[in-house]
This record gives sequence, structure tokens and C-alpha cells, in this order.
Amino acid sequence: MSNSWKIILSVTLFATLFDIYQHQITIPSCKIANANSNQTLFDDFDHNHEDLTAILVSNLLLRGSDSSFFDLFFRDYFLSQFFSKSFDILKPDILLVLGDVSAKGFELTSKKWSSVVEQFERILGPYLHLPFHVTLGDRDIGECSKLKASLVRRVASSFPELNRGGCGSFGISNVSFISINAMALLCGNNELLSDVETVIETESAYLQTQSEDGEQSVKLNAADEASYQHRWRDNPTSPQSGPVLLLHIPLQQISNSYCNQESSSSAIWNSLPNSLKKLWRADTDSGPYDLLHTIPPNASEYIFQALKPRIIFSAHSHKFCDVKHPDGTREVTVPALAWTAKDDPGFIVATFRRNEAVVVRHCSLPRESHVVVSFIAIFVLSISPAVITILLHRLNVRYVG
Repeated sequence: MSNSWKIILSVTLFATLFDIYQHQITIPSCKIANANSNQTLFDDFDHNHEDLTAILVSNLLLRGSDSSFFDLFFRDYFLSQFFSKSFDILKPDILLVLGDVSAKGFELTSKKWSSVVEQFERILGPYLHLPFHVTLGDRDIGECSKLKASLVRRVASSFPELNRGGCGSFGISNVSFISINAMALLCGNNELLSDVETVIETESAYLQTQSEDGEQSVKLNAADEASYQHRWRDNPTSPQSGPVLLLHIPLQQISNSYCNQESSSSAIWNSLPNSLKKLWRADTDSGPYDLLHTIPPNASEYIFQALKPRIIFSAHSHKFCDVKHPDGTREVTVPALAWTAKDDPGFIVATFRRNEAVVVRHCSLPRESHVVVSFIAIFVLSISPAVITILLHRLNVRYVG
């Protein structure tokens, strides 16, 4: 057999093993948050047509035209595969991106920002038609000292359902959502704060109107106890009766003990020197703000009182967190999806039931370090037979000669 055929066979073997492996690793592993059992992606996932299913991701950290060769042909490829497999299996009704679409959007020119948006659309590919909503993160619009209304308008105009202040409200399948520009709340007195407050006050007034209508309906049906119980559950004045709240920075939390739990492999990674981690990952900085940063207590209380959110989804910390605030409101922090943010990325799947329950699933994706090592092993395994055969042939020729 000629050397050319051996090379062709090696390439074919590598391509086959590559396809099999990448097909398996791009299937996410999901389990219900706070569940006692380790349920897989397919366990207890009965997609009722009356339910609303949302995939929530954060921290894509796209670089647009500044992306490296490794970013474009490795990380972006697998990110698109993750989206493809997740959409095919979970069949979500909407995609929610909780900020930090870009790695350093606040430093980019309009042209470079456009390349980030194009990169985002390219990764979604054929699923770009799916309804999606994007909230703004600190990496997208910058820290307080650099927070400008013109920059926020430029970024917000790239995504649907966002006003000039970077906020938005929308509904889908009878589930109401409100997304807040967390940076405006975090920074306090700034030119964007009035826009954020207007959105919150408008939503609060609507909830109050719904409350008054609900109370009047209850009085008219007071004799019907079953009807009363139904109206009480829909009363917007009670906690968790408002919209689903989306924002990038988490609200002030009493305890982060649950969030601080990490796997042994994560602990090993975090124990490595920064110099060694930067050899593997060039984007280890946390961005304009520390990853433990939260919305100030006064702004957090204002949100609770005005919106009475049904559930809160936040991001920024790069890791999964599931806590309950003192009034019982649940806040789920969505982990980072980008390998440039953490070695073990993930996302959230939320199912909004008709009975007001929200089922949250935490989905994990493979570690970048494991994937790279596996592909190196596959490559070596694929070319080994050809290399060994060629070497033996050359040794045999020399011996005969």
C-alpha cells in the first residue's frame, strides 16, 4: 500500500472518530436544580404544549473581528454545536441571553461591535428565527465611569425588545418578562437611571391595575370559593406574582453559601497559578466588575417592592447559583457558557408551567481542557498506524539495502 493511501486512511479514521466524539460531547447533561435525584436531560422532560420552555445562557464573551484562529474554528464551532443539539433536544420557545455577549464591547468601535453581532448570529445559525432576548452586561456597556447613553443605545439597538436605556418588557405564551439594565441600577446617579425607573414604575402601575381588577372580580364571585382561590393565585400584589425578572448583575443576597460550592475539578483549576491559566485561557479577567458584585441593597429592595418578580434570573458570577430571598422569591444565577470564562461551562433550562410552577434545570457542557486532550489523543491514534507502517517500511528498506 502506498504512503498516500495510508495518509488517506488516517485522515478518514480521524474524521470518523472526530464526528462520533463531537456528536456525543455536544449533548448537554442536565438535572433539575435542587432535586434529590440526578435526573438526566430526558428524565421527567415532558414538553407540554401549554408550557413555555426557555434556554438561558450568559457570558458568551464574543470578540468579533478580534477573535483568534482558535476562537473561530474551535470554540465558535463547538458553541454552535451546543446550541444546535440543545435546541433540537429541548425544543425551547425562546432563548434568553443574560448579558456579556461580548468580551469587551464597551471598548469597541461601531464597526467592531457589528462584527460581534454578526458572530452571535452566525453561531445561532439556522436557529436565528427562534425568539430571543438579550440583556446588557458590564462587558457590553462598561463600568460606571464609562457608562454613556449613546453607547447603550448603540448596543441596545442591535437586539430586539430593548429600549434606548437597555431595558425591555415582553410576553410570550402568557408569561410576562421584564429585563432591566442592571448597570444603571448599580451605578446609581446616571443619565440612564431615569429610563430604568420609568420601565419599573410602568410595570408596577400595570401590576397594581391588574390587582385592582382582580380584587373587584373576587368581590363579584365571593360566593364561589373555587373561583376565589383562582383569583388569589393571580393577585399581582402578593410576592412572586409579577413578571419574570431578567438582569445581568445578581440582586443583593443574604447568603452565598450554596453558590460557593464547587466541584473538586473546579477547585483544582482555581488552585492553578494565574500565569499557567493564562497560557490556556487568555480572557481570565473578570471584566469591569468583580464576579461577586451584586445590585446594592436599596435598589434590590426597590425591585422587590415594585415588581414582585415571579422568579429572577441573573448572571455575571460565571457559576450556577439557586437561592431564595427573605420574601421567598427565587433567584437563579445562570453560569457562563463561554470556555473563555470557565473550563466547565453550562446553561439553564426553565419550564414555566401553567400552574405557576417553574422547573429549573442546570445543564453542563464538557470541559475545554478535556475536549482538547481528547482530540489530541484521537489525532495521535489515527495517524499512529500509518506512521508505524512507514517507519517499519523504511527500516526494512535500510536493512535489505
